[in-house]
Amino acid sequence: MKNKMIYLSVAMAFALFTSCKKDVQSSNADSAQTEEHQGKELGSEFDAEIDKLVSQLTLEEKIGMLHGNSMFSTGAVERLGIPELKMADGPLGVREEISRDNWAPAGLKDDFATYYPAGGGLAATWNTEMAYTFGNSVGQELRARDKDMLLSPAINIVRTPLGGRTYEYMSEDPFLNKKIAVPLIVGLQDNDVMACVKHFAANNQETNRDFVDVQIDERTLREIYLPAFEASIKEAHAYSVMGAYNKFRGEYLCENDYMLNKILRDEWGFKGVVVSDWAAVHSTVKSLNSGLDIEMGTPKPFNEFFLADKLITAAKAGEISEAEIDVHVKRILRVLFQVKAMGGKDRVKGSISTEAHYQDAYKIAAEAIVLLKNDNNALPLKLDGVKSIAVIGNNAMKKNALGGFGAGVKTKREVTPLEGLKNRLPSSIKINYAEGYLERYDEKNKGKLGDITLNGPVTIDQLDPAKFQEAIEAAKKSDVAIIFAGSNRDYETEASDRRNLKLPFGQEELIKKVLEVNPRTIVVMIAGAPFDINEVSKKSSALVWSWFNGSEGGNALADVLLGKVNPSGKLPWTMPKNIMDSPAHATNSFPGGKTVQYAEGILVGYRWFDTKNVTPLYPFGYGLSYTTFTFDNAKADKDSYNANETITVSVDVKNTGKVDGKEVVQLYASKSDSKVTRAAKELKGFKKVEVKSGGSNTVTIKIPAKELAYYDVASKKWVVESGKYTLKIGNSSRDIKKEIVVTIK
Repeated sequence: MKNKMIYLSVAMAFALFTSCKKDVQSSNADSAQTEEHQGKELGSEFDAEIDKLVSQLTLEEKIGMLHGNSMFSTGAVERLGIPELKMADGPLGVREEISRDNWAPAGLKDDFATYYPAGGGLAATWNTEMAYTFGNSVGQELRARDKDMLLSPAINIVRTPLGGRTYEYMSEDPFLNKKIAVPLIVGLQDNDVMACVKHFAANNQETNRDFVDVQIDERTLREIYLPAFEASIKEAHAYSVMGAYNKFRGEYLCENDYMLNKILRDEWGFKGVVVSDWAAVHSTVKSLNSGLDIEMGTPKPFNEFFLADKLITAAKAGEISEAEIDVHVKRILRVLFQVKAMGGKDRVKGSISTEAHYQDAYKIAAEAIVLLKNDNNALPLKLDGVKSIAVIGNNAMKKNALGGFGAGVKTKREVTPLEGLKNRLPSSIKINYAEGYLERYDEKNKGKLGDITLNGPVTIDQLDPAKFQEAIEAAKKSDVAIIFAGSNRDYETEASDRRNLKLPFGQEELIKKVLEVNPRTIVVMIAGAPFDINEVSKKSSALVWSWFNGSEGGNALADVLLGKVNPSGKLPWTMPKNIMDSPAHATNSFPGGKTVQYAEGILVGYRWFDTKNVTPLYPFGYGLSYTTFTFDNAKADKDSYNANETITVSVDVKNTGKVDGKEVVQLYASKSDSKVTRAAKELKGFKKVEVKSGGSNTVTIKIPAKELAYYDVASKKWVVESGKYTLKIGNSSRDIKKEIVVTIK
């Protein structure tokens, strides 16, 4: 079981938007974000009490606090009132209780929780307020289950579309990543619990993740792979960080002095605890000296962990000082005091599986859905004269709260797409459901499922003749057809990367045939990562992208299809036409073997596509609406700025269509004459705004000039070059509407 049960990254988002004001202040500027989403920093007010406790602890009691005492808790010292530090998985919501010494469910009747949208969905909202809502809602549920730490969020960069955890990770872009991560963490920790931000760092593939040695040049590390982690520490003040499985520059990340001590603690000022990923520890003294605080894992007995009996032996042999052990014990005590797990202060009680939390999940889900294509206004569905609708596809009924090798949620409510349509359609309309394709896997390869490999689950891609015919007949006899296709959490899963971008289970053939017999067919993809949907996109008139979208996902999807909700989601990653167009594959640097060299450097995701002029199927930041918007009167507050100033950009967003809607104003920066290699454009600001039909709002985005910096390896500093910068305003990386030139002095 080593490494196979891991905790998915939390995820998700949607927008409770309150902006019908004339001026909408950006929440993505560092200064504004700090005011809106300011985390509580770990303080020193408990130090005297902590010192007193440590002076009373025996060596064995101290070491008992540094490793797992059950599958999800550390050791307690009851005689001194020190509790276990209790953890829970949580990318999709709080995981069900499991046994103390194995992965079997505990079999409780009161460990149900709300299922929230996955990380990709949260990022697709492009809404920092939804990120806070997500974190705060999950935090309340965590407290209701009497936990101290959520093993989430997962904020690693989406480097390859094939990644098994792409659905859980948020984005290919470091700026979007950090602007969603910070309010999520703050919202979570506002409930007297700890976020455990993971997986630190450069954990961008499942293939060989146990041992692969990741090689990244320093500038790329700083500009792409660390910004979300740095913001999580400096802005959100995350109380915990999880060390990753893989190596970085030759050293395992749970014993990597450069990453854990020099960067995380010395540079960024992190005062919390570093927890290992489960069974990611490989040494005793070296791990502690290099910055690890808590070892968690499976499957061997807890006393056999590296930071258990082996550490007692090492300490008694003088291989490590008790003073060094005290440093780690004090860190654990500090976070326990911080979240009021000890100290006698009133602690948030929390609530779980409430209607309010289901509505939080709904709001995030509805705002995450992306409209990819809508020829001839095929959507929203017009029901005049419609007497029957064919609902086709296994995904119309598939539930995704559980599944795969990542942590799921035991939930009382998961509304499927078919159920959502039944809830929303008039009773006069007949629904003709046909499964269409079967979710089947090759039994001969069953043993490979979940291996840390590039294999991924091996699917059977032939259509079942009877199911296929049933779907064709349903489409023929119905006025409208909706196909729910895509993927699921058994196919996209932690512990394996996909082999290719092909739609599994023979779905492409099914979609093609249904479109032939019923031109009024809507295609809905439910998936967490890109797929090859070139042909589907060409042949369909309406194409919608949804996610593993939480307890209310089916209702949210139905509301978008029927026009109750105007879609406003934007892709948080690039959808390639071909896997070889993606940078890690174009450079032949995925998945590597024992070593993987990130040969594309800073040109990750859209940076590669835009700089190399490679046309994607759908670009980063892309998403349509049932209305149309224009951007006018774009301007900066000045022509030139000092490097320590903030650039204020404003633009008028007008809704030129017939329905109210939300648009995401995206601001990219470009410097054509830079002395260093730069991407064609980089996201530096965004704001989601609601505009009434016929109305206009002025959107203001603040960009600290320091966001325009590059990392200078020689001086080990961020450098803001002087000269002209072009600020590009649009609604995707490929749809730039306005440009402003400013000068940095």
